[in-house]
Amino acid sequence: MATISTGARDERIELRTTKEEKALLAAAAAYERQDMTSFIMRSVLPAARDVVDRAECLVLSERDTARVLALLENPPAPTPALREAARRYFGQS
Repeated sequence: MATISTGARDERIELRTTKEEKALLAAAAAYERQDMTSFIMRSVLPAARDVVDRAECLVLSERDTARVLALLENPPAPTPALREAARRYFGQS
């Protein structure tokens, strides 16, 4: 899971907006007593975290979790195809 640094903001992102969108963002930031960058970052970063978490995290059902743990504890014997792939990968004859 990605973490967000609290260090200095020295990177830039440019956004293209309509005049109306920019005015709306400026008004919202003013109501929240924030500059526009802080308002946008506070609003967007949680959504970005959610997207990354969903993409990087696999949630298994209880049944699937039990199956994975059982396979880790008692792995099946390698198939002939797996043995051949390992032989090719490791360069053995």
